[in-house]
Amino acid sequence: MAAMHPLDRPVWATLNGPHNHLAHGNALARRYARDVNLFADAADDGPLARAALAALVGPGETVLLLQVGDIALPPGLRVVKQALGVQMVATRPLQGEACDEDMLALGDDDAPEMLALARLTEPGPFLARTHTMGGFVGVRGGGRLLAMAGERFRPPGHVEISGVCTHPDARGQGLARRLSAAVGARIQARGEQPFLHAWQTNTAAIALYESLGFRLRTPVHVAVLEGG
Repeated sequence: MAAMHPLDRPVWATLNGPHNHLAHGNALARRYARDVNLFADAADDGPLARAALAALVGPGETVLLLQVGDIALPPGLRVVKQALGVQMVATRPLQGEACDEDMLALGDDDAPEMLALARLTEPGPFLARTHTMGGFVGVRGGGRLLAMAGERFRPPGHVEISGVCTHPDARGQGLARRLSAAVGARIQARGEQPFLHAWQTNTAAIALYESLGFRLRTPVHVAVLEGG
């Protein structure tokens, strides 16, 4: 049997590797610390791993699963939502698209503004310490954070572009495109391949990423689960 590609289960490949220090769990199942992110995963779809994953979710808690192929639901967890997304990978150099003169590195001091912008625009799960998952950059104007993008999952040889969002007052200026390209170019400069996820129904985002040279690798399954 062929070995699974790390992008097929990017959450597990990251939690069991580069983000081990941000995780709770063991060799069978892991989840991000509760103030970092909502994603979790198991080592495989077997009953022991699925039970170990379920044990990491307390009553009323929410976790997200993301993988290629059908998700084997852990016992005792309630399905809140299931949907399809797309996984896209960069197919050309992004340096020529990256115009980062006015971009600033974002860090701990910016975390409250980053969280507020994410809550306003809902680019995906973003919590108080999500910014610690990788480097983030942003654009400021009028004394506030107008847009940002950064890094999330880190399967071997790959880094995900995520958290891309723009304040409603600053849309139409191409900030999402510029920030995505800048983050992707920095990933490529380290010798890694950028990839990203989008909802299958988010045709505007998919078109943006296609214009940057990203191409569909595969559909992905997403499940939002709640502890009983």
